[in-house]
Amino acid sequence: MAITEIQTTKMPPDHIMSFEEYMAWGDEDVRSELVDGKVLIMSPISLKHQEIASFLTAILRIYTEVTHTGHILTAPFAMRIGDKTVREPDLLFVSKTHEDRLTNTYLNGPADMVIEIISPESIGRDRGVKFVEYESAGVPEYWLIDPIRQQVEFYRLNGPHYQLINPIEGIYKTDLLPSFFIQTNWFWQDPLPPILDTLKQLKLL
Repeated sequence: MAITEIQTTKMPPDHIMSFEEYMAWGDEDVRSELVDGKVLIMSPISLKHQEIASFLTAILRIYTEVTHTGHILTAPFAMRIGDKTVREPDLLFVSKTHEDRLTNTYLNGPADMVIEIISPESIGRDRGVKFVEYESAGVPEYWLIDPIRQQVEFYRLNGPHYQLINPIEGIYKTDLLPSFFIQTNWFWQDPLPPILDTLKQLKLL
């Protein structure tokens, strides 16, 4: 006898929600964000998206543990950047200086660095709405990784606005993570570089 699997999606309320209502409504089974009080349900991610996110999480988490520089968190951990706006970046870095913003269930304020991996359905959101939100909220660095175009963009706040920083000979370094660097061609290798080899290049092993 065939077994039919019934999948249910937790439907969001259709009214404007406060931050407290949203946190009480949400759960880990439904990936969502709150934008001006309206709940936005996120689409499933691709294999390439997951591979890049896992690769970055691994090397950044080991780096921050070894150097005691802060915390690496991943979606669906929430970042509150307004009274009625909550985002769940693919990755975020919170420095030791700002770890007082961390609560048990969300980050109360901007991360020091946000990384978004672009998917076809998120292009406009990541490059448009989120770009403006992160800039206005004072997120010091915003990385945009686009597997479709094989392009990485690194933005830093310069005054109130983001400035695009070009890698030097394909290598990007940030003052937020001293001695850490990214080779942009890592992301386009298939398969991605072995984690242990990458950690050796970063002199973490």
